[in-house]
Amino acid sequence: MAGHFTPEQVNFTGNNSLAVELTGGDRTLVTVIAAVAIAALVVAVVLVRQVLSASEGTPAMRRIAAAVQEGANAYLARQLRTLGVFAVVVFFLLLLLPADNWAQRWGRSLFFLVGALFSAATGYIGMWLAVRSNVRVAAAAREATTPGSTTEGADQPAQAPDTRSASHRAMKIAFRTGGVVGMFTVGLGLLGASCVVLVYAADAPKVLEGFGFGAALLAMFMRVGGGIFTKAADVGADLVGKVEQGIPEDDPRNAATIADNVGDNVGDCAGMAADLFESYAVTLVAALILGKAAFGDSGLAFPLLVPAIGVLTAMIGIFAVAPRRGDRSGMTAINRGFFVSAVVSLVLVAVAVYTYLPSSYAALTGIDDALKGHDGDPRVLALVAVAIGIVLAALIQQLTGYFTETSRRPVRDIGKTSLTGPATVVLAGVSVGLESAVYSAVLIALGVYGAFLLGGTSIMLALFAVALAGTGLLTTVGVIVAMDTFGPVSDNAQGIAEMSGDVQGAGAQVLTDLDAVGNTTKAITKGIAIATAVLAASALFGSYRDAIGTAIGEVHARTDSLGLSLDISQPNNLVGLVLGAAVVFLFSGLAINAVSRSAGAVVLEVRRQFREHPGIMDNTEKPEYGRVVDICTKDALRELATPGLLAVMAPIAVGFSLGVGALGAYLAGAIGTGTLMAVFLANSGGAWDNAKKLVEDGHHGGKGSEAHAATVIGDTVGDPFKDTAGPAINPLLKVMNLVALLIAPAVVKFSYGADASRGLRIGVAALAVVVIVGAVYVSKRRGVAVGGDGEEAGRTTQPADPAVVS
Repeated sequence: MAGHFTPEQVNFTGNNSLAVELTGGDRTLVTVIAAVAIAALVVAVVLVRQVLSASEGTPAMRRIAAAVQEGANAYLARQLRTLGVFAVVVFFLLLLLPADNWAQRWGRSLFFLVGALFSAATGYIGMWLAVRSNVRVAAAAREATTPGSTTEGADQPAQAPDTRSASHRAMKIAFRTGGVVGMFTVGLGLLGASCVVLVYAADAPKVLEGFGFGAALLAMFMRVGGGIFTKAADVGADLVGKVEQGIPEDDPRNAATIADNVGDNVGDCAGMAADLFESYAVTLVAALILGKAAFGDSGLAFPLLVPAIGVLTAMIGIFAVAPRRGDRSGMTAINRGFFVSAVVSLVLVAVAVYTYLPSSYAALTGIDDALKGHDGDPRVLALVAVAIGIVLAALIQQLTGYFTETSRRPVRDIGKTSLTGPATVVLAGVSVGLESAVYSAVLIALGVYGAFLLGGTSIMLALFAVALAGTGLLTTVGVIVAMDTFGPVSDNAQGIAEMSGDVQGAGAQVLTDLDAVGNTTKAITKGIAIATAVLAASALFGSYRDAIGTAIGEVHARTDSLGLSLDISQPNNLVGLVLGAAVVFLFSGLAINAVSRSAGAVVLEVRRQFREHPGIMDNTEKPEYGRVVDICTKDALRELATPGLLAVMAPIAVGFSLGVGALGAYLAGAIGTGTLMAVFLANSGGAWDNAKKLVEDGHHGGKGSEAHAATVIGDTVGDPFKDTAGPAINPLLKVMNLVALLIAPAVVKFSYGADASRGLRIGVAALAVVVIVGAVYVSKRRGVAVGGDGEEAGRTTQPADPAVVS
């Protein structure tokens, strides 16, 4: 049948019986790479000490910071306990999937737990330091407030305010905090992959599937759960506080303010840190799987060498972010650090490529004869592929900045529409998001295609080039994570300053400016994160085909009955493609709807407190902050299950019912739709947020005006876009790709050959469908808290972990 492959064609990696070894020299190199990873953790500890050495400000600021710390710790501890049970279940399920031997099965399951643990650790450490750094950033900004003010109180000697130096100190603290998270991200990711290669050598790619799956799965849950928490609190606080009561964003009279600040840390810090860690881990997984087949022995070490260089250049980039007097804004210093890191990375990678790799494919060991006869220079392929990844990161950084920075036309145009009401603000933001998604998708597609062309007539070399482009992008991840964490730390610092009332005038403006920069850096990192997701997913797609080819070769069967062809004119493949695109929409809808329900409960609770405790407005009564924290905590933990089950079960349902060809089409549909959806959601949300900042800075009426209310409503629409659904698509794509990669041998095994069982396939697919339908049904049954009747709208809670400002 046209479009179908024979077993030899499917097994396109060639002769997989060739022995790939970790030679003595490569083992030494991987050991050095592991040492570099440990050095990153040491640098992180040094940065922690620098951050914690700064002043914590006034007693009122410290009390508020302690309340945020308490709420964040309570939520994350409960979330990790919940996910721990789930991780243990998956550990045993992975043992049931086919592997070459039990050593691979146990290694895959054990490193699944290691990947999950490292992902959780990265998120937790990011949150732990962020909730301690925020008050220090506020204290540094306070030095610019008025003559006579200091970070220790009015009893200190009077001194003249220095706005510029105070701004520089505050920014330095915030970015160094992000630097800690960045160093832990690259350090733990590289250390985990290096250890697997050292222990398992040629079997490392199979074991790394578990490591990447653990990192991706936990990151997705943390991203979804943290995103629901933070945006429920944020939307509730804005709608009741700003729009209905006309009080500032972080006014201490608003019962949702502490929950809002807690959410910044459990969502934007912990969730995004875990997300970028899993991007790092999964890209390494794909690069090592394809590197083993494309570069043989060298393919077990070279994919680790590139991100190891990135660790070193990330250190340079983080310390290069030092504001100068001539800088136009904080973004100038951050851009300088990013580009310094990128340029140095490219130079060092060029040196490493021409030092480590041979000048011809014939000189590579452990590859088949077809690849040995390939024309060209592997050094050129490797260097250009890595360069594509680095350049792609730089272009996306600039493109995202254009659509989300307050000084650029798109955001200013949204600000102008605020004069005609919230509807036009929402429409303008949607337009910006849709347009920017096209340009970002085209850039990413060109990057993938450019890397693919480097392989010439060899599809394996082409896919490996795509994976190497991903590792090139990874060289900037340390700085990217620092940029991302900078955002919520600055946001929290402004909240603490406003709630305490101890930072006024120039100091308050310093924090406002840093917050606006933070909104842009968060949008940029989300744009780069989706690029890493697409590159990793594309490379994993090649790994998926390799796994199918190997499995088919082992059963010595034809593939016609299985439907391996990716020709979408075949009905099963077309259905798979449509389902892959549909799952992205359903996943996004579930995440946004979860925020809507939880935010509705927060709105009702804050309204209740204002209604039943009128003394809150004149400061004779204190809000019950802990009640809102508890609502957000319970809702986030309850709501994260459905999107997670959808991500895991949907590929299982498609693969076992429609075959591996349809599952491949499913992944293609998800990658294409997910790329556009993630960028649209992230950029529209970031643009709305900064349009609000423009109005608050005095444009188009300023705070308290109708224009301000319009942009606040636009921002509340954008909140779940940019901080819940959008960034959660990144781990969604990689979880689905890894699930497909893990189940592919089982789908082949039970589809034909001696172990073929149609009943088993139907049973597994039916069970997966039942789980999906049941989870979605339960989720939809919860309803939306928007009225004054019904259990959902009228529910009350008792604070399990109250965070009360006294």
